[in-house]
Amino acid sequence: MTKQEKPRNTKSSKPKSSPSKTYKASATPFRSPGKNPTPYRIDSSQSRPAPSRDDARDEAPSRPKSRKMAVVSYKPKARPNAEPPATPQTTTWPPAAKASPARATRPTSARPAASRPASRPAQTTPRPTTPKLDIPTPYAVVTRRASETLRQGHLWVYSSELMALELGSGEPPRLIPVVDGRGILLGTALLSPASQLPLRIVARELVTEPAWLALLADRLRAAIARRRPMLDALTDACRLVFSEADQLPGLIIDKYAGIVIVQLLTRGLDTDQVRATVAQVLQQELLTANAQLTVWERADARIRELEGISAPQLTPLFTTQPDAPQTSTTFHLNGLSFLFDANSGQKTGAFLDQRENYRAAAQWARSLQLTGKALDVCTYQGGFALHLAQVCAQVTGVDSSRASLEVAERNLEANRALLSGSVDWVEADAFQLLRNWSEAEHDWDVIVVDPPAFAKSKRAIEGALRGYKELNLRALKMLRPGGLLVTCSCSHHVSLAELESVVAAAAVDADRRVTLLERRGAAHDHPVLLNLPESEYLKCLILQVD
Repeated sequence: MTKQEKPRNTKSSKPKSSPSKTYKASATPFRSPGKNPTPYRIDSSQSRPAPSRDDARDEAPSRPKSRKMAVVSYKPKARPNAEPPATPQTTTWPPAAKASPARATRPTSARPAASRPASRPAQTTPRPTTPKLDIPTPYAVVTRRASETLRQGHLWVYSSELMALELGSGEPPRLIPVVDGRGILLGTALLSPASQLPLRIVARELVTEPAWLALLADRLRAAIARRRPMLDALTDACRLVFSEADQLPGLIIDKYAGIVIVQLLTRGLDTDQVRATVAQVLQQELLTANAQLTVWERADARIRELEGISAPQLTPLFTTQPDAPQTSTTFHLNGLSFLFDANSGQKTGAFLDQRENYRAAAQWARSLQLTGKALDVCTYQGGFALHLAQVCAQVTGVDSSRASLEVAERNLEANRALLSGSVDWVEADAFQLLRNWSEAEHDWDVIVVDPPAFAKSKRAIEGALRGYKELNLRALKMLRPGGLLVTCSCSHHVSLAELESVVAAAAVDADRRVTLLERRGAAHDHPVLLNLPESEYLKCLILQVD
């Protein structure tokens, strides 16, 4: 009986702890960094392979041996004039053509070779791979799979799903009709030929450029009307337009008090007419008496390169202060003040999608009477940390970006009168810091894990899940019994089920019992389109750890 050998478990060497850089408001900003923390790499765990079918057969109990019995061979006597025994026939595949038995044929007179008819030549015309439709150009033909997806309500067509793209002469259009292989119209899309996402559906019927601009204005007004009840004296910042979720693919508009940031994320929107329409509607809907309003266009450098979008203009799309357009302001979320600079920060400048989760984390900490120590991992500009400082006595925010922590410190100064606890900032790599702290500290009441997107593509999902598990494993080890863990993922390639599975596996490894208190997502100004799963990108779990 053969047995498989167990693979040897590799023991990871104990990492050397590296000093982290701590920044406290009352002390000298940012201690000497010393050696930079080495990036943490996760060793892939090895598991014993399942036994093969042959091994299972070998390990099965053998049958008891039977008693030996005498075998008597019997040979029949040869009969006279008997035919020899037939030999067994073997059949090969494919079977050879059987020769037809010879039969008598009627004699015919031989004809000369010249009089015989020539054989018909074999047809070698290749089958066309892309259909040629009798419809006016330009148009785009998509695969059957993409046609079914679009008919089910999805709005995207990837480059691999594009069968033909007939553009005609001249510059490629911004709008293009989309048809299936039979020439049936599926809708009108914004066109970006150089992108991996070349088509984004804007209408299910055929629309012209003037009709699209009218649709753009109407949908923009409807999107602003849906957000207007969310704005009040405590919150004057929100996302006004969320791309496909508001039927405006590729358009992002965020409002920070009196400054509005516009992002065009697809080449189909890169026109002066679109910019003028957006600026006009924003002016009509947002500008009130004695109010200041400035509308800036801000480009995403990576998207701009992939889509081939022109550089934004240096002047605002609209401003009530033409001599000195406003570039910075203070906006409010849940009654707290945050500084905003239109020329710095990530995305449009700040993250508005966690607004309701900020408030929920503080409410759960208060209801569970967890008012001691709180840790905000990947704090960015202090969103979770400042909300928790309204409840907890001591809050620490960790981030690897010095520039972000400097903004967080200014936000702290703007809210000191509203906070009951002290706040300090630590500049360090989250993986290395948690790995060091999890071996020594186990008395945190609240820990928030809100890392950036680990999975930018489907190929990065496996590595992203390892990263999420490592962060949550360290956080679970640091929480005291009954503590609160708020863990988030903003990777739309990582589903909610995958995030829950990763946290559950981390709980097993940490030997902790975890209770799910609440599942959350992005704030209500980031709506989810059911037919477009990609619009549900932010996942948030609120857990109690015993």
